[in-house]
Amino acid sequence: MRFTKIVIPVALCVLSLGFAAPAQRKYGRGTKPKEPLPVVSAIDTDALKGLITQQRERPLLVNFWATFCDPCRDEFPDLVKIDKEYRPQSLDFVTVSLDDIDQLKTDVPKFLSSMKATMPAYLLNVTDPEPAINFIDRRWQGDLPATYLYNEKGEVIYRHIGRVNTAELREAIEKAVKKGAGQ
Repeated sequence: MRFTKIVIPVALCVLSLGFAAPAQRKYGRGTKPKEPLPVVSAIDTDALKGLITQQRERPLLVNFWATFCDPCRDEFPDLVKIDKEYRPQSLDFVTVSLDDIDQLKTDVPKFLSSMKATMPAYLLNVTDPEPAINFIDRRWQGDLPATYLYNEKGEVIYRHIGRVNTAELREAIEKAVKKGAGQ
């Protein structure tokens, strides 16, 4: 009897600790609240055209990518570094995902968050991407990644299909920035 009086309270205590531990891990001390995911806006062909052709004071870098594209994912950390370095003083930069629209609030923002990407992000929301692709570059077949640098007038001054060469891109940005500052 004495043994039972001791074992039952000890067993109940152990059981209650087992239920409390997961709650402590989830809500306990030292946990940070999750940061909200980046906002990714749906964009159609006309809005994409407007974004690229609008009059601007700075060059515009546009990177077309998708979460399912390994070279896109590989180059993204380099693009984030370029954005952090150039956007504050001399460059506008946007990304346009070619993922399916159902990824607008899931995989695309999760990936951008994991990359600590802060540039404006869009997802091309069209049933037929051909008109948008042809608008960007008639020679572009839609291969990813694709990176375009536009001057202040909306003219393409650098293009690269495939994983971008970071040094080459930086050189093109430097030229565009100096040319823009000299006008």
